Amino acid sequence: MLVYAGDKQQFLHDVRTNAIDRKIEDLMATKLHKRVGSSEKQSWINSLTHMQNILLDPEIPQDSGVAIEFAIPNTSKRVDFIISGLDEHNRHNAVIIELKQWSEVSPLEAVDQLLLAEEEAEIKHVKTFLGGGKHKAVHPSYQAWSYRAFITDYNSSVEDVPIALQSCAYLHNYYSKAQNDPLFMPYFSGLLEQSPLFCRSDAEQLCSFIKKYIRKGDAKQTLYYIENGTIRPSKSLQDSLASMLRGNREFVLIDEQKIIYEQILSLSRKSFADRKKRVFLVKGGPGTGKTVVAINLLVQLSNEGQVCAYVTKNSAPRNVFEQRLKDGKFKKKNISSLFKSSSGFIDSDSNDFGTLIVDEAHRLNKRTQLGPKVTGEDQIKEIMNAAACSVFFLDEDQRVTAQDYGDRERILYWAKQYGAQVQEGELVSQFRCNGSDGYLSWLDGVLGIQKETANPTLEGIEYDFRVLDDPIELRRLIEEKNCIDNKARLVAGYCWEWVSKNGSNTENDIILGDFAMRWNLSSDPTFAISKSSIDQVGCIHTTQGLEFSYVGVIIGNDLRFEKGRVITDFSKRAKSDKSLHGLIGKVRKGDIQATKDVDIIIRNTYRTLMSRGMKGCYVYCTDKALALFLRTRIDGYAFEESGVLAAEEPFR
Repeated sequence: MLVYAGDKQQFLHDVRTNAIDRKIEDLMATKLHKRVGSSEKQSWINSLTHMQNILLDPEIPQDSGVAIEFAIPNTSKRVDFIISGLDEHNRHNAVIIELKQWSEVSPLEAVDQLLLAEEEAEIKHVKTFLGGGKHKAVHPSYQAWSYRAFITDYNSSVEDVPIALQSCAYLHNYYSKAQNDPLFMPYFSGLLEQSPLFCRSDAEQLCSFIKKYIRKGDAKQTLYYIENGTIRPSKSLQDSLASMLRGNREFVLIDEQKIIYEQILSLSRKSFADRKKRVFLVKGGPGTGKTVVAINLLVQLSNEGQVCAYVTKNSAPRNVFEQRLKDGKFKKKNISSLFKSSSGFIDSDSNDFGTLIVDEAHRLNKRTQLGPKVTGEDQIKEIMNAAACSVFFLDEDQRVTAQDYGDRERILYWAKQYGAQVQEGELVSQFRCNGSDGYLSWLDGVLGIQKETANPTLEGIEYDFRVLDDPIELRRLIEEKNCIDNKARLVAGYCWEWVSKNGSNTENDIILGDFAMRWNLSSDPTFAISKSSIDQVGCIHTTQGLEFSYVGVIIGNDLRFEKGRVITDFSKRAKSDKSLHGLIGKVRKGDIQATKDVDIIIRNTYRTLMSRGMKGCYVYCTDKALALFLRTRIDGYAFEESGVLAAEEPFR
């Protein structure tokens, strides 16, 4: 989506009359429903004044298109500046310009691909409070190139029209150094050829770069094509894995994804060289790209000759990844060495592995249970012992069973016991749910996980969320979406017994009036990709760590709306559900902590299920009051009694 879209003449007028910041602010509120702070508004004034000076060049056509704050499809990221037009052969061109206010740049120690940057505004306002204004950043040329690559991958107009996309970065406050400038080191040479960087003294060179591609005006036609291009479906990690292992680029890492990736690579390479223990802890919510970063690390480190593995407690993502590699003609021996269960390191010697990459680390157990016997030690300890470098991807808000043990404090505790160097990072940008941070914020609000949210409604949020009155209609819609790409699935909270577990029983498990379906077959461990799965209902254990285009969620009576609040009720869970094992007895005895744990596990379960869909989530609630409440939170009406409150006690 284009926030500000005009031509050169209009842009120059808006800057000259000091109207540009107010216009963009109003358009951000209207189109993206986002409020901006004073620092962002000041950055527009500063940077766009410099772009005004560039566009004053008379050889840049007056009717060239100008776009500011273009929202990149399927992400929460925005492009700073685009200028469009026609080249000498009347072909459509657009130049993406990443604007930076950096004034000082230095290399990040031992990480060639990253930089420490300091902005003018930070020098004046931030340094005092943070003890230094420098922050980790990707090279601005990489940032511009990654946005260009993302738009190329997902906007059909780029190929269909076609549109030639170019990219560059402009650091209008930065004076380049005569020697050993961190921005122009030899390892950036290939990047700079694809996406040049211009500093404060390079205004004429930037003008020449633009004029090379924009020779004639296009009356915003190119911007129109970009704005209205069909958005291609987001790539599925499970479908891209085989290609990635063959060395093909399938996913572009953007901003903090790239920062985390390069930091982990550097840390891992150090441990591979000196065999000293190091730990990297990555926090990130659903859809922030944890698994994408993890798999990219697995591919890169394996290609560098490290013995490494992708580790999860939950078998569902491993089964799916392994099946996709089998389909891709990879040898079973090679596949099994890349994907490991968290219980597989009981007998490992110290530093058997160069790097272990643990996804969904919040699911790790205190001790491994093999069959009926509990054996081994703390899984965090076992993993750290087995690897020179241990990487943990963590989202504590996705804890969905009583046995989920992994958290930051425990990881840091064992790192200290091993004398391991620790680094931490966080992924925050949304790449699922149509790139909408707003939907997840809204979801946390309605489920009572957060009492306050920046998004009390779904107004203006481009994500297909619906509440349906009939489970049969829910099934019909999901089947319809599944016909497109076999990437739509029905899932449910664990409120129905799994009577069909052995596969020979023809009985249905989930019966709601005329609606009757079975849980996913235990004989088929690849629910996410198996074509027969559309006739089954998945649960949290078969879907966590995976994603779909659309997800249909059946919310059972363990989550209801009563007396003005969303409550949880563990008594409505299936008796065969092991998620709350060990807690229910404590709850019945009045244990306050156990009560809180049960409550948050149920809420987290639905949060996880309802965030699996990249494009949309459809919901059926067995509790009609909850369905009504969700609808009111979609359109902006809220109950006056108390809004959403987390239950302090379990419902009895």
